[in-house]
Amino acid sequence: MIDPKTGLPPRFLRTPDAARFLGISLRTLEKHRTYGTGPTYRKIGGRVVYALDDLQAWTAVAARKSTTDKDATRVFPARPLTPAERGAR
Repeated sequence: MIDPKTGLPPRFLRTPDAARFLGISLRTLEKHRTYGTGPTYRKIGGRVVYALDDLQAWTAVAARKSTTDKDATRVFPARPLTPAERGAR
């Protein structure tokens, strides 16, 4: 994903590219944004963009070493959170 004008990789991705980067559907990423369960985003001139660092940080939250990893946190599904889930963040 090199920018042909600058020859540099992008620092910000629009929603379709961010979804592709994460390996999820565009609609799922939009739902995450609506419910507040997704990665940090920015609105610049009415356009939604995601910083690569924010996308990587969001996925790093779910990093685990095993299925019994007690210290791992959770990336919630793209749906409204329950009050208990909101408190667990």
